[in-house]
Amino acid sequence: MAHRADHLDTIQRELTAFARRARAAAARLHPELSLVSYTLLAHLQDQRGCRATDLAAHYLLDKSTVSRQVAGLERLGLVERRADPDDQRVQVLHLTDRGTEVLDQVAASRRTAFESRLADWEEADLARFAGYLLRYNASGAEGD
Repeated sequence: MAHRADHLDTIQRELTAFARRARAAAARLHPELSLVSYTLLAHLQDQRGCRATDLAAHYLLDKSTVSRQVAGLERLGLVERRADPDDQRVQVLHLTDRGTEVLDQVAASRRTAFESRLADWEEADLARFAGYLLRYNASGAEGD
């Protein structure tokens, strides 16, 4: 009979496999866009723009790491800097039209992949799984 420690080991192993699969899928969906880049773009879209320091704080990353990621996204034409209307000294990052287009394409591809992978799941199983993921993510500390 499995014990709590066995279940926790299984959960950790399967979440690690999930993360590996997510990174590989991101690379296949858009070769220029890493999972980190996709995550930053999605955050910028959700927030309707933000400062690079806000990205660093949100993801608990070093500012230089975020700076390198943002520079790459700018080179690809996916992100642009705009002056904050309230304080012209502050630069706010926003998605460009191309950035929005790429993010939408990747999101559509990801959704198709999830739909395919979960096609034979019962509605009740999907609801439970979604609930468990929400519960798990709500219970953790930011940045875990």
